[in-house]
Amino acid sequence: MTELSWAQVSARRLARHRLPPPAAGGGPDAGDLADVVSAICGAHAQIASAAELSIGLRVPGATRDLVRRALWRDRTLVKTRGPRGTVHLLAAVDLPMWVGALSAVPAPPWERSAALLTPQQTERVLAAMAEALAEAELTTAELTEEVVARTGEWAGERVMEAFQDRWPRWLAAMGPASRSGIVCFGPNRGRVVTYTSPNRWLPGFAPMAGRAALADLVRRYLYAYGPATPAQFAQWLSAPLPWATWLFSSLDLSEVSVEGTPAWVAADDTDFPDDPPSGLRLLPYFDAYVVGCHPRDRLFPGVAAERALARGQAGNYMVLLVDGTVAGVWHQRRSGRRINVTVEPLRALDAGRRRQLAEEVERVGHILEGDAALTVGTVRVGPHA
Repeated sequence: MTELSWAQVSARRLARHRLPPPAAGGGPDAGDLADVVSAICGAHAQIASAAELSIGLRVPGATRDLVRRALWRDRTLVKTRGPRGTVHLLAAVDLPMWVGALSAVPAPPWERSAALLTPQQTERVLAAMAEALAEAELTTAELTEEVVARTGEWAGERVMEAFQDRWPRWLAAMGPASRSGIVCFGPNRGRVVTYTSPNRWLPGFAPMAGRAALADLVRRYLYAYGPATPAQFAQWLSAPLPWATWLFSSLDLSEVSVEGTPAWVAADDTDFPDDPPSGLRLLPYFDAYVVGCHPRDRLFPGVAAERALARGQAGNYMVLLVDGTVAGVWHQRRSGRRINVTVEPLRALDAGRRRQLAEEVERVGHILEGDAALTVGTVRVGPHA
């Protein structure tokens, strides 16, 4: 069995997440962004600005405008629900794999469609959504009217508990609709969300077969986050552990040891660097690197676990990453073009690190198309919900 150090694992993950010290290069394009999003298995996009920063940090010279153009004009990215049922930006070319794989994952226990819709009602709602969204971008209210018109008044009954309100019954099918590739997000109308069909991003779109898609997804996950265990994959995907264990056992994987702990990589992907992890980066909320990488006690060593995790959950704080591990938290507050960045290191930074931090803050300002100013001090903002 191959024996690996945490430093080797960390260095490989940093490289594959495009997080080593930034290198100068030519002007970025939408293809660069899609390649990065594909490599990290999607960028969490519940907070739009965090997704823009997460992607922009990995592509030298990128800005939030370039991310938006890739999403809404070039359509090389698609906004939809990805791993854990959470909103992600995915590479449009990967959509057949994602839909095929997510459709084959056991439905999460928190999904409410089974409690509020019969299987026959779910099928009718999905068909109505597909028809209504084929050539349109509709708000929730508009889509409600279309679904009710095609199915019946029962679909519009406000029976779904939601934030001190009740949503129409048909919305319980949004999870299955996303997983099966019927719906994705369209561009907002002001602050109002719209939905549309993924076929508008990928004409002729058809999901991959489930088993082939799952095999591809596991390989991509292990490329970005490996070595990893079935339990870590199950947590990342929000899937049952017995099912994930079975899936790993059915694939051509190699077992390795990370400082005495067994984990897995793809059988033909066993090379690891000898150079140690290096670099200083500022990662936004729910960045893929901190959400997907394990073990947590190595990624969040010592006081970092207390300061940068929220009840053990990663992603709720923006983090300072030094040599592949969390070494602080940060926050940014915007007023017009000015972006005030406060960084709270959890250990002393020497002159070289302080210079890198200043450069990283300047990079954050460039990506977010503003003027960033650095303050080193205590971050008084709590975790993002």
